Amino acid sequence: MTTNDLPETFLSKLKSTVAKNAFFSDPSDCYAYGYDNSKQHQLPHAVVLPDNTEQVQQIVKLCNEAQVALTTRGRGTGTAGGSVPLRHGVVLSTENMAEIISIDPDNRVATVQPGVLNQSLQDALASHKLFWAPDPTSAAFCSIGGNLAVNSAGPRAVKYGTTRDNVLGLSAVIGSGHLIKTGVFTTKGVVGYDLTRLLVGSEGTLAIITEANLKLLPLPDKKATLQIFYKDIESATLAITNIMAQPVSPCALEFIDSACLDIIRQYSDISLPADARALLMVDVDGNDETIKTAIHSITPALKNNGMVELNTAETEADSEKIWKVRKALSPALRNIAPKKINEDVVVPVSRIPELIAGLEKISQQYQIPIVNFGHAGNGNIHTNLLLDETNTVQKNNAHDCLSAVFELVLDLNGTLSGEHGVGMEKRDYVGREIDDTTLDLMRSIKAQFDPNNILNPDKMFPLLK
Repeated sequence: MTTNDLPETFLSKLKSTVAKNAFFSDPSDCYAYGYDNSKQHQLPHAVVLPDNTEQVQQIVKLCNEAQVALTTRGRGTGTAGGSVPLRHGVVLSTENMAEIISIDPDNRVATVQPGVLNQSLQDALASHKLFWAPDPTSAAFCSIGGNLAVNSAGPRAVKYGTTRDNVLGLSAVIGSGHLIKTGVFTTKGVVGYDLTRLLVGSEGTLAIITEANLKLLPLPDKKATLQIFYKDIESATLAITNIMAQPVSPCALEFIDSACLDIIRQYSDISLPADARALLMVDVDGNDETIKTAIHSITPALKNNGMVELNTAETEADSEKIWKVRKALSPALRNIAPKKINEDVVVPVSRIPELIAGLEKISQQYQIPIVNFGHAGNGNIHTNLLLDETNTVQKNNAHDCLSAVFELVLDLNGTLSGEHGVGMEKRDYVGREIDDTTLDLMRSIKAQFDPNNILNPDKMFPLLK
């Protein structure tokens, strides 16, 4: 039933669960809900926009009884196809569930619905001199629910942890339509299994999150930025490991490789040192005294024989100038290769040079340019295959090239995704990282939460033959 037109009786019941103008079944209205930033598309038969948990429960119960696939989506900024409704069916959009239910400054907890935008939450928290740690690049557009779905984090994760580390508890609707509550409102608690951490990163395959209790942190007074150019990747990696060995943790530690620097030189007016082949950008935060201490502690760790240039910015304006280099990169990449393949692999920090060297060989072998940047402090590198689909050789080599990239990552004791999720794009490669027995256990967990396999089916795990 999930791949055919849905019965009118089912659609009528579904329509009755939500407010007027919160249900769509016309293909022209449903079209925009069939894709995300992976550029993959599958047309859903119906779209619902619930306002609250009770409506979500009704929707799930209807879909479960009719065994209709139900795919939950936030704002569609994901790059792994996690919100693409592969079996058509029904898409549940959380865009109308965008209430910040409460902010408790005394206990540093906020309770929010999943449709709240990351940046909207940060703006609301700023007046209380608080913030929520996850800061993905798409913060102005992505939703908290989406952050929870893929454990998205961003640059600040190196100091403050990932999304999973900053969630205290959840309310969620499982595949039967029953409501569960996980976790606590406190920063400590060991009663029962930790279902909160299980649900965060599960990409809507186990339950639909309807409320989240988020751990908040004091907003730092200020931030300083250091920009350091190196003559090679080995020198940059030495600096990374030295920085991470310091007692003071940076709040961001970003890396850009030589291929990216060449693109910035070619497609922007930013002046870079001619002999620079790698770049680190380091942010430290705190008050005036802690900033000085952090810079004093980290600067010696940055210096080695391969350092070309070091710049320090202690004002917001100067910091913006330094980050302009990083911000110029994404537009340049989109202009060069609109169909680029963007992966977010992770390797142990000390093995970053092996990763970059291996990627250069793979690039040459398959004749597809590969550029790399990302969150160096935890080895999370965004690897971009600049695919030109009008180039027959590149188009034919793309699959094997991506496969080789993943094999390299796993050979280096890495993982296939750090924060973009698995979705459908990496699903068929998961078996290379996770053994069959463990996958079977994960499928059993999925069956306990979602017996009829209606929640975002055909995602995360390789399909059984």
